[in-house]
Amino acid sequence: MSTLYATAPLSIKSWAEEDRPREKLLLKGRAALSDAELIGILIGSGTAKLSAVDVAKLILSAVDNDLNALARLTVKELQKHKGIGEAKAISIVSALELGRRRKEAAPAVKTRITCSTDIYDYIRPHLLDLPYEEFWIILLNRANTIMKKIQISTGGVAGTVADPKIIFKHALENLASAIILVHNHPSGQLKPSAADISLTKKLQEAGKVLDLPILDHLIFTDNSYYSFADEDLL
Repeated sequence: MSTLYATAPLSIKSWAEEDRPREKLLLKGRAALSDAELIGILIGSGTAKLSAVDVAKLILSAVDNDLNALARLTVKELQKHKGIGEAKAISIVSALELGRRRKEAAPAVKTRITCSTDIYDYIRPHLLDLPYEEFWIILLNRANTIMKKIQISTGGVAGTVADPKIIFKHALENLASAIILVHNHPSGQLKPSAADISLTKKLQEAGKVLDLPILDHLIFTDNSYYSFADEDLL
């Protein structure tokens, strides 16, 4: 006559390291985890008899393993499951809400610069109608797609300071492949000043040393622009 011995489930800590949800994610990547394992990470701990993953399996089973159905559960409804208190229920609801928002959010459209008009159209909302000068840089990747725009300085009616060290610091930190310079002339004067030309040459030379080419320097006015590249000054 045989005797059956009831054994409690093993806790997650006793699992092989590559099977523990957190360690498995680090070793094999997030795609390697099951839905139950991902939820197990969210809730952190189980009960005296069930691991966090076991609790997650029971929750999923109750909604026929349908994540959309799970996302419709309230905090109170999740708390009906053994081992799920308010804090764990909130973690699950929050994670699923983030997933829903990401699904609804349209991916950001990245702008590719092909000519000086593209630069003008891109920066126009930021410089239009300003009564004082601002100096901006636009950082590009190797495909000339905009990575980031950064305001370098803001000043008075007559001018603003653009520190080369700050410009290249931003470019290096963001691993940019090229830089576009932009500043506005509130007066509406399109012709570059001697200071504009001098600064552009200085930045162009520094960019050559750092392998960060200055592709253009745009002088912006509300009605038009002046491109150093178009005028063969770069």
